[in-house]
Amino acid sequence: MDIRLMGLDGPLISTLQHMLDGSEEAEKSSNAPTRTYVRDAKAMASTPVDIKEYPNSYAFIIDMPGLKSGDIKVQVEDDNVLLISGERKREEEKDGAKYVMMERRVGKFMRKFVLPENANTDAISAICQDGVLTVTVQKLPPPEPKKPRTIEVKIG
Repeated sequence: MDIRLMGLDGPLISTLQHMLDGSEEAEKSSNAPTRTYVRDAKAMASTPVDIKEYPNSYAFIIDMPGLKSGDIKVQVEDDNVLLISGERKREEEKDGAKYVMMERRVGKFMRKFVLPENANTDAISAICQDGVLTVTVQKLPPPEPKKPRTIEVKIG
């Protein structure tokens, strides 16, 4: 499938399309990206997010229509990387119904964010409401300014 037909044309998408088109040759070449890399890159490119900064926190907002909380995973890796991932599965056909058209995205999604130094990775919450996931990362309080300290001057 040519994703340029869907109105998603850009350098990243073009590179992903090129990798997908040559996936058979890619498996044979040792320098080519693996299928896992291509799949993860595609998952990251197709998961848009809004990030807001508040005085005391950061909010990561992602549309997740039709997903249950069990389909979404929010993790912290390496002490400062926020990873949001999951999978949207295709509904099973039942009662003899067959798809005539399928446009809704199914498959894995993933986003990684390097958190700023003032992010409190011990105070992260995630709420999915009305198909919108909001992950809130609290900020650490600013460090207190160091007070001057007096050094005793000795004689001698």
